[in-house]
Amino acid sequence: MPELDAEKIKKCRLVIDNLKKEMSKVVVGQEAAMNSLVRALLTNAHVLMEGVPGIAKTLLLKTMAVVVGCDFKRVQFTVDLLPTDIIGVTAYHKEKGFYVVKGPVFTNFLLADEVNRAPPKTQSALLEAMQEKQVTIGRQTFMLQRPFFVMATQNPIETGGTYELPEAQIDRFLFKVLVKYPEIHEEKMIIDQNIDVKSFESYGIKPVTNGQEIIDMQEMTKKIFLSDKLKVYITKIVDSTRNPSKYGLTLGKYIDFGVSPRASIGLALAAKAEALMKGDSFVKPQQIKIVAHEVLRHRILLSYEGMAKQISPDDIIDQIFRRIPV
Repeated sequence: MPELDAEKIKKCRLVIDNLKKEMSKVVVGQEAAMNSLVRALLTNAHVLMEGVPGIAKTLLLKTMAVVVGCDFKRVQFTVDLLPTDIIGVTAYHKEKGFYVVKGPVFTNFLLADEVNRAPPKTQSALLEAMQEKQVTIGRQTFMLQRPFFVMATQNPIETGGTYELPEAQIDRFLFKVLVKYPEIHEEKMIIDQNIDVKSFESYGIKPVTNGQEIIDMQEMTKKIFLSDKLKVYITKIVDSTRNPSKYGLTLGKYIDFGVSPRASIGLALAAKAEALMKGDSFVKPQQIKIVAHEVLRHRILLSYEGMAKQISPDDIIDQIFRRIPV
């Protein structure tokens, strides 16, 4: 693969840095979550964010949509939400006959808020949109505008009135990001400049890029060099979740199902995005480690014994990196 132009990579990193800087005018802290959103945007993928209410999950995506200069829509998932409420419906009028009313999925940035509050039938309405970037309404298929990015949120505390995400859907998310509480010094800043005290418009954030430039950066991400040795490293990481005894993983007995090949693809793409964000034309081993938890944690299925002993997928991923040398 031909080497990427150093000037293009430099320009791309400048755009990313400006994007994050502009977002920071509104969102205090949450740099890790912000980086994950940018990585997902660069890989043309989607993010599942888990965290308690009130830690700026919605604000992150809304702000990013404005900074990128794209459309933003939000769907509040509830138990009575229907698939047609998301993708749209075929309607009839006596004068113009049958016509399509498009749903909120026809946008650039879609927030699926508290996605686990809707039943599986409604959740699955997003599958075609997320994987194939298209939607079928009645007998017609419509392509979604690019870039198309879904961020779904779920609350880890409340379980009443919630549904487990189907494995087919959760695998469509490249990242599962655990959004944490802000630091003490960040919380002080939040008191002074939060969205409840100021209006969103008063922050004066402006677009620093556009949809076409994001699409170009997505193409550039694919061209970041990944050596054969690192491809082997990725395959060993993935294989260790399926055959843990081969790699001496003592926590492997708590794995019910290992990750799919989609995890291998995700690790490679996410590492390339991380490299581009750092201004590199090739992937380094550390960049694979940086993205691994977010790519793998929702794909490793624990056994009942593992859940009962409160073993987390992150514990298993940590042990994988201790056992598999670079």
